[in-house]
Amino acid sequence: QVQLVESGGGSVQAGGSLRLSCAVSGYIYGSYCMGWFRQAPGKEREGVATIDNDGTTNYADSVQGRFTISRDNAKKTLYLEMNSLKPQDTAKYYCAAVDGCLVATMRTSGFDYWGQGTQVTVSS
Repeated sequence: QVQLVESGGGSVQAGGSLRLSCAVSGYIYGSYCMGWFRQAPGKEREGVATIDNDGTTNYADSVQGRFTISRDNAKKTLYLEMNSLKPQDTAKYYCAAVDGCLVATMRTSGFDYWGQGTQVTVSS
C-alpha cells in the first residue's frame, strides 16, 4: 500500500514563501510520476505542477515562474517550493502519485495515490 504524507503548509503574508514536502512510503514500482494539486473552498481540485519519471516538469499557468516542483527518488520525497505567494494561492495542497507512468497529466484522474493534504493560507 502506497501512502503519501504532506508537510510544510502554513500561513504566510503575500509575497512570502513556503516549501511543501511529500514523503512516499510503501512499495511503488517501476517508473512513476508525481504531482501537486490544490483545492480551494467551493472549487474543484486543480493541478499545480507535475514531474515525470525522468524529471521533466510541467506547471499550471497561474504558478509558472513562482513555484518549483522537484523530487528526490533516493529519499522518496516530492517537494514544492512556492515563492511570491498570492492570496489566490490559498488552498489545501495535495500530493499525488501514479506508478507505471512516463509522462504525467495535470488531470486528477491521472493519479492513483493521494495524500491527505496540507493547508496553505496567504494573507494580503
